[in-house]
Amino acid sequence: MGGQPIPLRLTDAPRGDARKQKYNTDKLIKRLRRQVGRAVMDYDMINEGDRIMVCLSGGKDSYAMLDLLLSLKRSAPVDFELIAVNLDQKQPGFPAHVLPEFLEGLGVPWHVIEKDTYSVVKRIIPEGKTTCGLCSRLRRGTLYEFARKHGMTKIALGHHMDDIVETFFLNLFHGASLKAMPPKLLSDNGQHVVIRPLSYCREKDLARLSSVRGYPIIPCNLCGSQPKLERQNIKAMLAAWERQQPGRTENIFRGLGNIAPSQLCDRSLFDFTALGKL
Repeated sequence: MGGQPIPLRLTDAPRGDARKQKYNTDKLIKRLRRQVGRAVMDYDMINEGDRIMVCLSGGKDSYAMLDLLLSLKRSAPVDFELIAVNLDQKQPGFPAHVLPEFLEGLGVPWHVIEKDTYSVVKRIIPEGKTTCGLCSRLRRGTLYEFARKHGMTKIALGHHMDDIVETFFLNLFHGASLKAMPPKLLSDNGQHVVIRPLSYCREKDLARLSSVRGYPIIPCNLCGSQPKLERQNIKAMLAAWERQQPGRTENIFRGLGNIAPSQLCDRSLFDFTALGKL
């Protein structure tokens, strides 16, 4: 089942403006498709016969990931399955009908996992403290277990280039380590391969795609509602850098794939002891 293309939602405009809008939208979609295809090729993300669990949160990035993977599937030289999966964490007011209706319209196989991680997080994390760490661990464990039981060979997450660069600085500033989110990852238990097909895509482009596609966005009442998150501070820092020097985020991302161990300080990656010895 290949899934139906998601239609464009162009705003009302005079004929000439509508043509220009469609032209710019087509360029945007082609660029994002090309970036996803290149990331998939560069990191060997998808292989013949893969059953890929596409994790949908109800946010713009995961919708865009499904959209672009469906487009890739229609023209890919290998055959693979896409199964959309959402974790209903039982947040109060969560509109449980939205994702099923959207996915039924696309003709995509889907599952909703119901697990009350919301209450667990609210019970354990004191009011005003960041919930992201515990929430992500609970969510990851639930998704991994579902993937194992249903024979998924890959787990696709909707992290984009900005997420990866932000995570790099979070780890640098608060963990004193040089690490980020790799485009492809083997889970700690060695049982799951996680892929990030949007690794080459910018968040601003995904936001534009979301607008023209009209994805039914579902807000998060946990992570997204917390003030003073360190990630928001990093995001603001990068935005200021971009205003001063456009393209800096892309340069940082490229730097994460262009590492010279001898020019850093990690003794486990480079044999400094042997330098200068015969």
